[in-house]
Amino acid sequence: MSKKMKFRHLGVLVLVFALIAAACGDDDTADTTTAATTADTTADTTADTTADTTADTTMAPMAFPPEAGAWGGVLIAAGAPVEIRTLQAISESVAFLGVDQNRGTELALEDFGDVLGHPVNLGTAEDDLCLGEGGASGATAIAAQEGVLGVIGTTCSGAAFPAIPIFHAAGIVLISGSNTNATLTSDFQGNAGENWMNNYLRTAHNDLIQGAAAAIFAYDNLGLRKMGTIHDGDPYTSGLAGSFGLTFTELGGEIVVATSVAKEDTNMVPVLTEIAAGEPDGIYFPIFQPAGDFIVQQVGGISGLEDVQMYGADGLITPDHFSLPETEGVYYSGPDLGFDANAGFTGETYTNLVARYEAAYGELPTAAFHAHTYDATMMLLFAIESVAVEGPDGELWVDRLALRDFLYNISDFAGVTGTLTCDEFGDCGGNVVSVILNLDSDDPQAGIGNVVFRAGKGAGGEVVILPLG
Repeated sequence: MSKKMKFRHLGVLVLVFALIAAACGDDDTADTTTAATTADTTADTTADTTADTTADTTMAPMAFPPEAGAWGGVLIAAGAPVEIRTLQAISESVAFLGVDQNRGTELALEDFGDVLGHPVNLGTAEDDLCLGEGGASGATAIAAQEGVLGVIGTTCSGAAFPAIPIFHAAGIVLISGSNTNATLTSDFQGNAGENWMNNYLRTAHNDLIQGAAAAIFAYDNLGLRKMGTIHDGDPYTSGLAGSFGLTFTELGGEIVVATSVAKEDTNMVPVLTEIAAGEPDGIYFPIFQPAGDFIVQQVGGISGLEDVQMYGADGLITPDHFSLPETEGVYYSGPDLGFDANAGFTGETYTNLVARYEAAYGELPTAAFHAHTYDATMMLLFAIESVAVEGPDGELWVDRLALRDFLYNISDFAGVTGTLTCDEFGDCGGNVVSVILNLDSDDPQAGIGNVVFRAGKGAGGEVVILPLG
């Protein structure tokens, strides 16, 4: 179904609701009905005159722009663009993550097209640096720009923490395709996370699911009983390592060492030696490049860790990392990427999206969340177009609070990552995760697609094992 057809159907629904509301009105409805009956008994000319007079007094044109809600609104002049922005990690060692997501946004804009005849402007991309400081500075820069309705980002959960309240104060919604820290939304038990605010949503999974699923696979499928964990201080990595450790110990396993490295560390011998003292069966290291590269390259030289099972996560699911010989035999938890045939809002399939990505940028996707960000962008544009009020001379009025409310009530939205439905805390993704195994560093794409385990969120927030394929 085309975008235009979908909005035509939405318009029909709005009309139906309007008619229902009219049918369920107050006592004034009864008075109107009586008047109409009386009019039928008079001359036709009198009825016509009465009808015309009634129309003149009750059908006065609605004021434009409408009165703004509590968050204010944005008036877009005729022919002027709709303003949205991106805040992603687009420099330094994590650039492959944010650049990949910005490309997802660019492809979504290409597919969605104009919003009610108005072009969409991305402005200048801001850099979250995968750090709190970057999130704060980028959000401050965007919030100072006039008319920005929504932002796609951040790449890293740590950058989202300070960015969210800055955007909230400006009445700007933030939708992330890759933040996974549980405190940004909820615990799936009806309790808001400590960093949740009601201008934030995401299409990525919640790490309560990933950490638990990764631990179940390690304990039940791999038979591991003693694990070391490594994070790099980022809220994403520390939260995921913590979630893994909690479930692993509940299952009967033992976390012998829970430790960390700095993102800039290159010598991993000290931390690996620390873990070796605990005699683990495996090491779970949900961190980013390049630190993750150094860990897999140096672990084999540590006495006692020669045969330890290595186990990474989605921050390392990249062709560059998987091309390292030392990654052969390493497992990785992350978002389930088995959505090749899924068709998104405009009918675009993920398979076609990847082909267009490669044609446009000269390489295959460089990380795991470009499709989630594509869907986040589509959701934002769909919401803007749905709540926008058209003016008499081609203007648009978008109420900021109406936009937020529409996003929070999105249900069964067709995305290339699957069907998206937003809960009361902004978790919109399907929360399906997988574990993959890299077997051949000469063919990293095969490793990224080699799913050996799938799990998702059950009705009560619990982890449920899903079939492969």
